[in-house]
Formats: sequence, C-alpha cells, structure tokens
Amino acid sequence: MPYSPDLVDAARAQLQGLIGTTTRGAQDLLDRFDRWGGDLVEALAEIYPIETALPQLIEVMAAAHLQRDESLQQRDRERVLEQDWFQSPETIGYVAYADLFAKNLKGIAKRIPYLENLGVTYLHLLPILKPRPGANDGGYAVMDYRALREDLGSMKELRSTADKLHDSGISLTLDLVLNHVAQEHEWAEKARAGDPAYRDYFYVYPDRTIPDEFEKSLLEVFPDFAPGNFTWDEQLGGWVWTTFNSYQWDVNWSNPAVFCEYADIIANLANHGVDCIRLDAIAFMWKRMGTICQGEPEVHVITQALRAFTKIFSPAMIFKAEAIVGPAQVGAYFGEGKHAGKVSDLAYHNSLMVQIWSAIAAKDATLMVHTMSRFTGLPSTTAWGVYLRCHDDIGWAIDDTDAHEVGLNGHDHRMFLAEYFEGSFYGSLATGEPFMPDPVSGERRTSGTGASLAGIEKALKLKDEKQLALAIERYLCAYTMIFGFGGIPLLYMGDEIGLLNDHSYLKDETKAEDNRWLHRPKMNWKVADAAAAGELDDKAAGIIYNRIKHVIEVRKSLPSLHAGVATTVRKGTGQGVVIFDRVHPAGDIVQVYNLSDSPRWLTATELGTLSGSVTDHLTGHTFDIGAGVPLAPYEMRWFTQG
Repeated sequence: MPYSPDLVDAARAQLQGLIGTTTRGAQDLLDRFDRWGGDLVEALAEIYPIETALPQLIEVMAAAHLQRDESLQQRDRERVLEQDWFQSPETIGYVAYADLFAKNLKGIAKRIPYLENLGVTYLHLLPILKPRPGANDGGYAVMDYRALREDLGSMKELRSTADKLHDSGISLTLDLVLNHVAQEHEWAEKARAGDPAYRDYFYVYPDRTIPDEFEKSLLEVFPDFAPGNFTWDEQLGGWVWTTFNSYQWDVNWSNPAVFCEYADIIANLANHGVDCIRLDAIAFMWKRMGTICQGEPEVHVITQALRAFTKIFSPAMIFKAEAIVGPAQVGAYFGEGKHAGKVSDLAYHNSLMVQIWSAIAAKDATLMVHTMSRFTGLPSTTAWGVYLRCHDDIGWAIDDTDAHEVGLNGHDHRMFLAEYFEGSFYGSLATGEPFMPDPVSGERRTSGTGASLAGIEKALKLKDEKQLALAIERYLCAYTMIFGFGGIPLLYMGDEIGLLNDHSYLKDETKAEDNRWLHRPKMNWKVADAAAAGELDDKAAGIIYNRIKHVIEVRKSLPSLHAGVATTVRKGTGQGVVIFDRVHPAGDIVQVYNLSDSPRWLTATELGTLSGSVTDHLTGHTFDIGAGVPLAPYEMRWFTQG
C-alpha cells in the first residue's frame, strides 16, 4: 500500500487513544511520533500490508511506553537534546564478554571504576541473552530474548547495572540477533508443535526442491562444521533455513508478525536501560532467489522502520549494524537515497581493520589508501564503529579489483596475509591461527589477539627485548589509528594490557572446535589492576596501558575528532607512511603513522594545510616544522597548527 499522510494521522490518533495526553511522557511520545512517524509508516508500507501491520505495531509501542519509567524517559529527553552523543570525541568504546571480564553483572558493576579510570564511556557486553544449552555459536543462538544467561544474572540485575553505568557516564550496548533464533526458542517449539502461525515465523519447505534452488547462489558461513543452508527437522516435517548452524533457525522477516515481535523485544531491552543495539547478522535478514541473500534492499527498509519505531519510543537508543561488507555495500546500512540517515546510526568499519593489518604486514600503505578512497561520505548524523580486533576472526576482505588496481593479485595477497599473521611467513613474529580454510583455494581467516598478531607474544617467548619494544610500538601504532580515525573507537577487552592468545578453550568441549576462543581470553585482573595502579610501568602490560590511556585523553581533548566529518587517507612519501587528514571548523588535524619497522622522514609539504609552528598532541611538543621531522619505526603523530 502506498505511503500516505493519512496513515500517519490515523496511527497517531490510535497511539494517543492508547496512552492519553495527561502525562509529560505521553506528550513527549506524541511529539516524537510527529517527528519520526512518517519514516516509520513509509518504511512499513514498502514491506508489509500496512493496514494490519501498523495498528499492531502501535499497540506494541503504547504498551511498552506505559512500562517505561520516569528515569528512562528523562534520559530520552536528554538524548533528544544531544543526538550526536555517540559522535563525540569523548565517546570511547569497550567490548567485553561479561563472564570473561567480571564473571557476571554484579562483577561488571564492581569494575565500573576501572572503566571510568581508563576513559570508557560506551560498554558493549557481548551476547548475554539466554542461549541454547551446549553449542550456541558463542551465545548467538538465543532461545529467550527476555532472559539472560543464568550465570550472568537476571533482567532486574541488567537494569540495575545499566543504571550504575549511566550514573558513571557509560552507555550500554547489547547484541540482538536478527536473522535467527535457537531451535529451542518458544517460536520454534510452537512451530514444531504444529501451530501454523509460528510455522510462518520460519522458512520451511516439505522437500529439497526450493532449498536446492536457493543453494545454487548461497554461500556457506561455516563450511567446516555447518555445511549447507538448510536442515531437515523431523518434528517440523520439513527443511528449515539454517544459515549459520543447524540449531539456528532463520526467521521470516516477510511476516509482519515477526517485525512486531522484534520491535517489542527492542522496546523491552530499552526499558531495561540498554542504549545501543548491535544488530547481529543484519545482512542476512531478507531472502531472494538467485542471490546470496545478503544485503538485499528490504534489509535497509526494515531497519529504517525499526529505527523509526525506536526513535519514537526511546530516542536514548541507537542502532549499530554488524555489516561486514565491502566499501560499495556498507553505505546502505547507514541509508542511501531516500533512506539516507534513516537506517543504522553506527556500522563497523571492517575494511579499516583489515587494511591496517595489511599495511603492517606489507610495510606499505598503497592498498590501504586506494581502498579507503572508495568510501563515500556518511550521513552527518552517523558514525563508524572502528576497531583493531573484535570477538570474531579476521576475514581478509581484500577486494580483487582493488588489489589489481595497485598491482597486486587479490588471492595471493590474501594468502600472504594469512601466512604472515600465522607466523609462517619469513620475518613475521605473529602467532595467529587459521580459521575456516577453504580446501580448494587455500584461503582462510585468522584468529588471534591483537597483541599476539602484532608479535608481542612471540617476542616475549624469545625474550628478545628489542623485538618486544618494536612489537609494542607496532601494536600501539595500529591502535592509535583506531582512536584517531573518527567514530567510536572500540577497545576489545584486555587489549589495553596486551592480553595474549589463550589456548585453554581446548579443554571445553563446547568451544574446542572453534578457535576464535583463542582471542577471547579471560581478563587478567592481577595484571590490569597493577597496570592501572602504575605498578607495571616498565613491563609490556603497563607500557601498553599507559600509552592507550594517554591516547584516549588526547582524543577527548580534540573537538576536531567529532565524527560529523570524515577522515581522508593518503600516502606519505616514505614507504609505509600513511596520513589521515581531518578538516574541521574547530581546526584541522593531520595524523601521521609510520607502519614500517624502519625510520622514515616526513617532509613539511606533506602536512598539507599545516605549516610553520605545529603541535604534536601525542607528545605535547610544539615546534617549527622546518624541513620536516624524522619518524621512528611505528611512530605516530597528531599535528595541529600552532
């Protein structure tokens, strides 16, 4: 049904009838509907029979609003007045598994002072919603969106933890898996029991005819331990779509009832104090025959509708898209064309992460500069989530065309990166491990902590002080690029003390087959507390902690790092030197990084708009640039004028 202003008016009238107008909160909600109601109805009408989907969704919104308490409504009002909070240079992200970081939510609350001291203002707790027992894809096979893992705490404790984080100036992010649920989820159980309404929540086929047609164009996410994209279920009496694992059933987003279910789930998380939802597996939500069923246009329309619903109900909440895609595709997750700025507020800059590691291995920034030039400007209301490591493996997403255009062979370069970061390439000190090797091409992804990939683990093992010092500088150079790029820098748990690979996962039968647990070590609080207390200043952990904390402090002092402007990446004249330019009304910043293990020279002309007297904010030194400045191996500088 075409979008019509009359539909917006009717929905507003329904909402007003359900919530009244006597409270301040009700009037706030209606005012926000006036702002975002058009975006909501427009998107819904593109996908669903609007005459049935919209009234049902308004009922969900009204019911959730009546359960939203005054303290969270006040947070909504504050965030409406500061909608760019997540773009601020003062926003510093930290990503952690709750159990590995602090055992449970009560432990998280006790560790808030540590996060505050480090400078963290945004905490992402990796999956804590109740997963299926046994193998659960690292927690991403959720069987109950309204409960937590029992060992972590209760929903009541989630709200209490969120309140304590808010009181300390820290926003809370949680994962929401959009593409699938565990086969033990209530919806799946009802489908198995024969309920036709819930059977329609999934893609179920009586024989292989349609699945086989889909398989002709589909990729395999985990070919080693989950080949194929469909699984026969005896109770269901059919082939059910299972993109990731046989125990994860893809949900049918073409069903408006599924949309309303997820809107209600999002509202419930918002009512427990969650500030940001990481939209997990977002690319896979829509299925279309003859495609790889990733990133279809409907994905972005659905996300616009969910975001508009959330902006109306809880403007304190933002969306972060887990979109691990190339430069040409990622813009759609922020919104393009008529959807510009209406989809996700944040998206991961996967390419930046890959290109940093690639440039370090090659000691050459040519490919990085070329690839980064392909990213167009973002909507001014959005930002990147930038990271050096995350909980997942590193997929060496080097585009064949990009590689060819700078004189490389894409396959050969991907093989080189895998070998380099596994430590099998001559001269490499990295200690990563291969993940999901392709038996035909030999290409594979890589597991390993940031510190181990940077060579710190191997240098410590060799007791080579010179190599250790170089590896630490390499690691810190890479992380400083993350803090300087713009957007929310996401510091992975323990990276601030250089945690190394942890092989203890092999003793756990639920984890042993997945070597991504190699780079998910338990937090070493003895070391972390000592580093924070200044007791390890001459050790690797203390050096890393102090330097990262310093970079955070410098970043927070520079308004020019606001994510509302983009970073331009260019090559320096020295091999392996890369320059980030940030042009901002508050003052231009020119960031220089030497990604090689040899000294380089930065000429005065390479500073672009800067000349004469400059300040390097990383060292605090002000000097005349003269003929240029020397760059030590892996040295980094953030220059402003004067």
